[in-house]
Amino acid sequence: MIGIYFSGTGNTKYCLEKFLEYYNESNENKLYSIEDKNCINEIKESNDIVLAYPIHYSDLPIIVRNFIVDNKDIFKNKNIFIIVTMGLFSGDGAGCSARLLKKYGANIIGGLHLKMPDCIGDVKALKKSLEENKEIVKWADIKIKETVDSIKNGHYSRDGLTFVSHLAGLFGQRLYFYKKTYRLKDKLKINYEKCISCSKCSNLCPMKNIKMSDNKPVTQNQCTSCYRCISNCPKQAITLIGNEVIEKCVIDKYID
Repeated sequence: MIGIYFSGTGNTKYCLEKFLEYYNESNENKLYSIEDKNCINEIKESNDIVLAYPIHYSDLPIIVRNFIVDNKDIFKNKNIFIIVTMGLFSGDGAGCSARLLKKYGANIIGGLHLKMPDCIGDVKALKKSLEENKEIVKWADIKIKETVDSIKNGHYSRDGLTFVSHLAGLFGQRLYFYKKTYRLKDKLKINYEKCISCSKCSNLCPMKNIKMSDNKPVTQNQCTSCYRCISNCPKQAITLIGNEVIEKCVIDKYID
């Protein structure tokens, strides 16, 4: 079994690493970001895949949706378990990719929803203390371990894959933000008074949305809302939804 993931601030990658660690009981787990050029070949050569991603407004991040659609032929007859991370609520986060993957011939064997620390660093809502976030990660770890133990006994969790989950995701968030995640964002803001032209944001951006021009970062209106640049900017000079960075949210803060 291999792991394929997209992760903005590290939450999803951490959960997938834990899942494979418990499942394989080995330090030799195969883990590939969808940004990795080797990812597609690894999927082609593997029958059993764990796909992991964060959920945005109870829907797929556009970078994940595009990856699945652009590479639809490689998912035929693959057994796929889906892990979804979220700050609060998803409904059918796993179901969003499951329905798409089924369309392309994949066999969806299960789903797992995991609450993790909120990563929207420029909005006050959902923010918790450092200790509270550490507890959230610990509980996610416990749920991952319990899920893997159940799988080894032949029972696959179905988080986000039921009809009731579909309705919860649809009426809970998705209808109110209809196809909001289908479009790349053009609202990323850079405060040039704070910016030190370190180019860290440009190097980290999975969409190549930030380019360096005349030693200054310039946005290309291709943001997938992963918050990677915002959470890693050393001067808190970048925002997307809000106008100031409330918290730099990266997984390393929440694990001991």
